This record gives sequence, structure tokens and C-alpha cells, in this order.
Amino acid sequence: MSLSGSVSALHLNFQSNRMRMGNVLAFKSGESMGNTLRIPLRKRSSKGACPLQVVCMDYPRPELENTVNFLEAASLSASFRSAPRPTKPLQIIVAGAGLAGLSTAKYLADAGHKPILLEARDVLGGKVAAWKDDDGDWYETGLHIFFGAYPNVQNLFGELGINDRLQWKEHSMIFAMPNKPGEFSRFDFPEVLPAPINGIWAILKNNEMLTWPEKVKFAIGLLPAMLGGQPYVEAQDGLSVKEWMEKQGVPDRVTEEVFIAMSKALNFINPDELSMQCILIALNRFLQEKHGSKMAFLDGNPPERLCMPIVNHIESLGGEVRLNSRIKKIELNDDGTVKSFLLNNGNTIEGDAYVIATPVDVFKLLLPEDWNEISYFKKLEKLVGVPVINVHIWFDRKLKNTYDHLLFSRSPLLSVYADMSVTCKEYYNPNQSMLELVFAPAEEWIARSDSEIIDATMKELAKLFPDEISADQSKAKITKYHIVKTPRSVYKTVPNCEPCRPLQRSPIQGFYLAGDYTKQKYLASMEGAVLSGKLCAQSIVQDYELLCSMGQRKLTGASIR
Repeated sequence: MSLSGSVSALHLNFQSNRMRMGNVLAFKSGESMGNTLRIPLRKRSSKGACPLQVVCMDYPRPELENTVNFLEAASLSASFRSAPRPTKPLQIIVAGAGLAGLSTAKYLADAGHKPILLEARDVLGGKVAAWKDDDGDWYETGLHIFFGAYPNVQNLFGELGINDRLQWKEHSMIFAMPNKPGEFSRFDFPEVLPAPINGIWAILKNNEMLTWPEKVKFAIGLLPAMLGGQPYVEAQDGLSVKEWMEKQGVPDRVTEEVFIAMSKALNFINPDELSMQCILIALNRFLQEKHGSKMAFLDGNPPERLCMPIVNHIESLGGEVRLNSRIKKIELNDDGTVKSFLLNNGNTIEGDAYVIATPVDVFKLLLPEDWNEISYFKKLEKLVGVPVINVHIWFDRKLKNTYDHLLFSRSPLLSVYADMSVTCKEYYNPNQSMLELVFAPAEEWIARSDSEIIDATMKELAKLFPDEISADQSKAKITKYHIVKTPRSVYKTVPNCEPCRPLQRSPIQGFYLAGDYTKQKYLASMEGAVLSGKLCAQSIVQDYELLCSMGQRKLTGASIR
């Protein structure tokens, strides 16, 4: 899961296979790997069984509609619906049906245009893709959390009429205690207090992770960020989290206790690599908005519960969504503009404008040679996806040492995890737990076998569940697991990346980019992806007259020939 971000994925050609212990599947470089192990131990509860009592309680949707960021996002959404209807709707070809591509197509359709959305695979969602196994159970690319501080995502749910599909949890952040196996430490945000007082209260009330002197030194270190605002935050892009903490005189233990977990949750890497700008942006959202850090889980699998409503909306307005439509090449005109997209099946598709909404690593593979030396594209070389592994483990019993919430593992190998049999309605099971865990940093593990990853995960889980799980499975037993490997996920937010992030409007007339790596204020996240799509659609709507004139020139040229 990416807190400022969603967790996950460069997918080129996903394959899902049933496998036995010890079998290893081979995948092409850059593919997402979804492997399964099934051990026939015990079926789900049958009649006559005594199910355990599981506490699973959702909280009311927080009041988000009056926040400045929500109103700003709502205004941008409304601008598409209220835009003058085009006399000649543009046909815009959008490549990539992740949240960025879906968002681009949705808002173009709202503005009266005709998007054709192409997805290389047979599943929607990109970094939020999921698959159903032979037992009817879902497994996902990543563990996705929807924050109150995601105004464009929250607006999108409202526009689609699916607000009730978010399961809001209590306003807390819960961390495992490595020095006290099986115990947790909480940061509870009081509902009665406004921001930032509720966040400050949560920090001050927690005396298990940080001492008072450490809290004071951390607060003093944060003062420049609080006083300097967004310009100060952006200026910290050149420092890693570790470097910034040292510069500000913040004790190392603050990083060890809090920011290792936070860095891994935000971008799947450790504080010595992550840009401090990323942390400060998250803290700013969480502390400045009362419900900013409040979390919700989707009530089921993302392709059906989130992506399909967007597709239905696009199609209801005359747009199209085509699966299994992989782009092989971006074909150019003599003047360097885009002529068409050539697909793997040999077909070509032409439009009035073109959008690449794939992960940055995929786009770099498609980048035409003629564009290589253009500064706008050349800067993309520094933006590289980070590897991540998502692990799903089904156990033969209900685990007790867990919460109906996201949990920060504070493990050297794991980032965050959740018992999805409790937190998610579609995955609910009163008799057996299914843990979904983010394995990060994953660079040294991405090429290792599934059995090695599961063995390492079980050793870490034995520390989190000392009374219920042992590495040798002498306690809770695994009934099956799925592992999804993503060699290139969200872009790695290392120092000095910010100047390399491109605007959605490229220097090539009629060609645009969307994706969380493009320039927008929410970095690598689901919110960033959705906002990038809106900004991309806004650029195209603003360029309507130019794009129409380009189309007219093409027709004139064709008639002369």
C-alpha cells in the first residue's frame, strides 16, 4: 500500500497459475507475477460449525465536503460538466486503464468528447488490478487505503454514486512493537478536536514509541516546514528523510520508531533513500485536515467495485474501453507529431489527440527515437519504478491478535498489513483469516522464489502473532497463498526527482501524459493518479481549438495527396 500512495505495479503480461510447493514460474522482465500455492487442509466452515465472534465495525463517512482541498477538487470536476459542448467532439486515444487512464477518459467524456481507452491486459485497474482464483477468492496487486486527504478520489466516488463502497475505520494509526512481540502502539485522533490539534494530541498521548524529549526535538525540527509552507516543502526534495532529520537535529530514534515504517508505507523504500519532500507532503495533509489521516478500505475487489463504475460512466457518455489492446509502437508523422498507435495485433488506431497513461517505465519503452533528445522526455530517465511484492496468506483459523484496521508492521521485511477477512466485506470470513501484506523494500527479493518469500514472511509473522503463528506452521497453518510481484511499481521518490516530473501537456502537439509520476501535488498515490488524469483532460479541453485545427490540416494534406 502506498499511503501517499497506492501500492503497485508495472504489468506487461500477467499470468496466473496454480502451482505446487517448489515449482517456480518464469516471467519476462518487467512483468507482474501472480503465483498461487494451494494446500488442501481444511475447507471453510460447514453447517454445525461454531464460528468465532469477529468484531468488524465500520465508521460513518467523515465530513469532507467543506475542506478547501475537497472544494477545489469538486470545482475542477464541475468544470468538465459545465464546459461548452464541442461542436465536433474529439476522439482521444488513451493508453492504460489504471486510475490515471480511467480518470482521463472519465473527465474527457464529461466534457463531451469521445475517449477510446486501451488496456493491454484483460483486467482493469493497473496498479489496483486484482484477480479471482479458482476458489472464488480475490488477490490484489497491492493493499490499497483511501484517505480522507484524497479529495479527488473522494469526489470521484461521489460523482459515481459509490460513496457507500468505502469502509471507514476508526481514526487511528496502529504500529506493532518489535521489542514487545504481539503488542501494538496506537495514535488515536480525537473526533472532537480540529486539525492540527487532533494530530498533535495523538502524538502527545502516545508515550510508548517516543519519549517527551524526542517529541520536543522532532517538533522543533518541523517548525521550518510548518512556517515555510509549500515552498519550504518543495525545497526539501534534495534531501533524504535521514539527511533532513540529521540536519534538523531530530534524534535517530524518531526515524527508527516512526519514519522507517512511514517511508516504506509511502514509497516502499527506507528513509535513507526517500525524499523528505514526500514525508512533509503526507504530514501536511494529515495534520492540516481534520480527517486527512482517516482511512477507508474498499468493500471488495477494485476492478469490479471501483473501476467498472468508471467504465460504465465512460461508455454511457459514448466513450469506449477496450481490453487486450497492447500498444506496440507510437507511429509519427513527418513533423514529429503522433500519427497513430500501432497495436500488437497489427491494427492501428488514430485519433485527434493521444494520451499515454501507463507507468513511466512502460512509456519509456514506447518512446519514439525522434523524441529521445527532447528535454521533456530526457528527464524521464531519472524516474524509475520501485519493486514491491504483495503477499496474501489464507490460514486454517481465525487469528485473534489483529484489528479491523491497517497495521504498520515495523518489520525489516514487511511494510503494512491487514486481516482482510475482517476489514473488507467481500473478503469477510468469520472462521479463517486472510492476511494481505506488503513486502518491502523488495529489490533484493523480487527475483527470489515464492517459497523463500513465504518462509521469510512467516518468520516475521511469528513475531507479530507469537501465540498463534510459528515459522514452521506448528500453530496456524497456511491453506493457500498468492504472491504478486511488481518489478516496477510507482516511481521511486528519491531526492531530486521533482524537476524530472513532466507536465501532462507535452511539447508534442496533440500528445499528453497521465500518471502519478506526472506533475501534481500528491506524488505517487491513487490520489495522484486520479488528479493527473483530471489535469490531462483539462489540458486537452483547453487545447480544443488547436486540436481541431491540427485535424483540419491532416484532412487538407490528405486531399492534396
